[in-house]
Amino acid sequence: MTQKQLAGIDWDADSPIVARQLIGVTVLIDGVGGRIVETEAYDGEDPASHSFAGPTQRNIAMFGPPAHAYVYLSHGIHWCLNLVCREAGHGAGVLIRALAPDVGVDQMIARRGTPDLRNLCSGPGKLGQAIAVTRALNGLPLDAPPFTLIAAQGTADVVTGQRIGISKAVDQPWRFGLAGSPYVSRPFR
Repeated sequence: MTQKQLAGIDWDADSPIVARQLIGVTVLIDGVGGRIVETEAYDGEDPASHSFAGPTQRNIAMFGPPAHAYVYLSHGIHWCLNLVCREAGHGAGVLIRALAPDVGVDQMIARRGTPDLRNLCSGPGKLGQAIAVTRALNGLPLDAPPFTLIAAQGTADVVTGQRIGISKAVDQPWRFGLAGSPYVSRPFR
């Protein structure tokens, strides 16, 4: 299977398309994770994106090949997982905002210190802690360990909304979620 075909995703597509396609895909790190229920799209031409001002030491993975991880530290404490898309050099990716915890739940509970399933992976920082996202994953291909991506079963009912926690391009409806999921970070309107 080529990276372009990984988990049924068109990794060369624009980030909003990839963000929508990722809803329902299962992502595991060392066998721990779940179904993606919330994403946000970012593009090199998007002023809210880390890649907007061009490549830096922090964001260089966003300019690499698609179907690779881009990991960054948010607020100095939370490791956040993004999946790179489009052609190398463009600087586009999808932030994984929330998962339905499906695999390795006991490990996630231990890492997060809470037995509340709805609170395990309902936000990019919580998700990062629960599935052990670290800087060591930055730039790694998604089609090799420690990653496993499994295609969604059927077609997901996807809702859209505005992205969260940004100050630029706030009206862009590039937040995607699984309709009715109790695991999203914030409800969709």
